[in-house]
Amino acid sequence: MRNLLVSYYGDDFTGSTDVMEALASNGIATVLFLGIPDQALLDRFGDCRAVGLAGTSRSESPAWMQENLTPAFRWLKDLQAGICHYKVCSTFDSAPEVGNIGKAIEIGKEIFGQPLVPVIVGAPQLKRYTAFGNLFAAYQGRVFRIDRHPVMSRHPVTPMHEADLALHLGRQTDLAVSLADLTMLAAPDADAMIDRLIDEGSGILLLDVASAESQSAAGRQLQRITAARGAFVAGSSGIEYALLDAWREKGMTGPGVEFQSPGKVDRLAVVSGSVSPTTERQIRTAIADGFHDIPLDPLALVGTNAQAALDVAVAAGLAALKAGRSVILHTALGPSADRGTDIDQLPGARHRLGRALGTILRRLVETEGLSRAVIAGGDTSSHALKELRVDALTTLLPLPQTPGSPLCTAHGRYAPTDGLQIALKGGQVGADGYFSQIRDGRKD
Repeated sequence: MRNLLVSYYGDDFTGSTDVMEALASNGIATVLFLGIPDQALLDRFGDCRAVGLAGTSRSESPAWMQENLTPAFRWLKDLQAGICHYKVCSTFDSAPEVGNIGKAIEIGKEIFGQPLVPVIVGAPQLKRYTAFGNLFAAYQGRVFRIDRHPVMSRHPVTPMHEADLALHLGRQTDLAVSLADLTMLAAPDADAMIDRLIDEGSGILLLDVASAESQSAAGRQLQRITAARGAFVAGSSGIEYALLDAWREKGMTGPGVEFQSPGKVDRLAVVSGSVSPTTERQIRTAIADGFHDIPLDPLALVGTNAQAALDVAVAAGLAALKAGRSVILHTALGPSADRGTDIDQLPGARHRLGRALGTILRRLVETEGLSRAVIAGGDTSSHALKELRVDALTTLLPLPQTPGSPLCTAHGRYAPTDGLQIALKGGQVGADGYFSQIRDGRKD
């Protein structure tokens, strides 16, 4: 693959499709692999100008990262793209022991041989903003500092208790963190000021993004810094959104692409491991729109009789589908139903739960010949999608009104899921009518 603009590793599968959507919507053909591909699979997507690798590091330990990110980053480096991006969630939720962003930056910094790694988190397109190093995110029409966000401050695994991203990263790495804030980015001598910051020896450079103007300025700086000091960067899909203007100015990209609706399907299957109130509203809205809901006991799906519980769930899902109804199988209906404390008493149970939901979905797709499906929950998607025996994803339908959860086309060697249309939805992503929107194949 030649002339690649960007390669990236997504720390979960929903975040990986978020980047793919941002690039594809702007005319940059992108493929997302679910593992390091062999040459034959890579050659199938030789016309792509962006390549992603979907991972699970958001829910993994630093030791896991050292073992697994090292070969992934080396493979990405060998692609010789202009930018290599370690993609994290735009809410930046992470902790020293789980999803440690600082550790991932350290690994990438060493492999790419860079003294400094630029980081962008703000993405106004996703209603995420960074101002003077502090992160803000929207919820239900209001913008909250991330440590006061009604959802992310109470995340079941990695609650965000610190909005200052330099302090947050300081708990995950010994690398010094510097900040190119909004005033610096807008200054006439921004280049010189930022170069002085870099020369002072910090290992991580945060760049504020709070508006279209600051995003464009950050993108120009990112292009300038990586061209001179190395391709490895970290952050949300704000990286790609910031770079798009810089790429267009240099004639490196063409016009955006108009995606056609794939149309409505008669039945849609959804599995959800999300405890987010956003997903709760979406499930309740879907039920009111005719979906059949099937509550699942997450502890049963990871317990000693897990196979029996899984078989019961599949039978219930098949009964609803055979009756002509779309179906949602969910392990929680909002935060009040969260069984996370109990699940965490069982080693590895969260990963097993995601795999169980993926197996349920695969069996529903196989038996009923479904052409479209949804997995809800960021961590859930990362482990569930692997059970569908999919090798790669491409964008089928971006959702401009709620970016970050596009409808994708699955590619692979397993016939029942090769060509499956699938959406991976993070817990906080999407409008209340999201599941009906995916069923109907609507952009908005």
